[in-house]
Amino acid sequence: MPLSYLTRIAQTPAPTFHEGARADLISELWTGLGYVTERDEVGNVLTRITPPGTEGRPALLLAAHLDTVFDAGTDVTVREDAGRLTGPGVGDNSASLAVVTALLRDLRGGGTTLRRPLWVAANVGEEGLGDLRGAKHLIARHRAQLGAFIAVDGYLGIAVTRGVGVRRYRAEFVGPGGHSWGDQAPSTLHALGRAISALYALHLPVTPRTTLNVGVASGGTSVNSIAGNAGLLLDLRSLDAGVLAELDARAVAVLHAAAREVGVTLRLERVGDRPGGDLQSGALLPLVREAAREVRVDLRLASSSTDANAAVPHGLPSVAVGVYRGGNAHRTDEWVQAASFAPGLKFLRRLVELYQRSPVA
Repeated sequence: MPLSYLTRIAQTPAPTFHEGARADLISELWTGLGYVTERDEVGNVLTRITPPGTEGRPALLLAAHLDTVFDAGTDVTVREDAGRLTGPGVGDNSASLAVVTALLRDLRGGGTTLRRPLWVAANVGEEGLGDLRGAKHLIARHRAQLGAFIAVDGYLGIAVTRGVGVRRYRAEFVGPGGHSWGDQAPSTLHALGRAISALYALHLPVTPRTTLNVGVASGGTSVNSIAGNAGLLLDLRSLDAGVLAELDARAVAVLHAAAREVGVTLRLERVGDRPGGDLQSGALLPLVREAAREVRVDLRLASSSTDANAAVPHGLPSVAVGVYRGGNAHRTDEWVQAASFAPGLKFLRRLVELYQRSPVA
């Protein structure tokens, strides 16, 4: 069962941009199951299953991301108690990687006839400032060989059919600094405060859902120093690409205005651009529904930002599906329900089987 893989995966740290140790582990596990793996330029692990007679047919790509939101040095020990496993990243996305690995093991055991190529990836850069770089690279490089993309991420019973568009900025305010009594220089913290206040004063539509968040803010060096540097990380999201673009323009104008009004310099960098919109999952959704019905899982459709977003600019049918039950994602006390792995694995295996017989691609 997937539980045999989960603890090893979850206890191998994989901060975004530093997924190498976990990628090595996944490559070792998959190679041990008899698969040929490759590591691409950005660090994705990929295995391609191409049964005889399927050469040249569009492949189904399954991908589960390697990275977690936790910094290096975080204690990632997994604890088990009363049917729950708890630890940082034990669910998102270690549990998905464990289920995908169990799927590969089961495929080796027979019982599933592949009529189309199946590619399975453990990709980098889904979380935070990773900006979906692993999924973006996979799809951009291999689009001509792919028929559909399934991101394995999230809770069992949820299917993401619409991608939430995301823009992210790093803003740094720079000034001369100085002594709080002896100098009269402008403070970058003053600019930072004005910017944050003005950002949260921006009007956001209720429909389509649109959000703005300053997730990180910092600056200054001491209580009696005029701050020479201050910065923030800004996250903008919307279900509508046009609304997101308009909010982007207004937010950037606010940041420039705050710097100008206080008299400091603004250094602005876009550090995230996740395409949003319809994932074109219409042909995949009946398969997802049928697989869920067969394992007696209630299915709920959702909008979210996942690796499936990377497929939008390429017109590749995609969906994100979950394969475990749990809670407290992105917290150090994240947990997963051990009993959910059996139906999660059965659901994913059945979804792959149904795809083989479907008219998709």
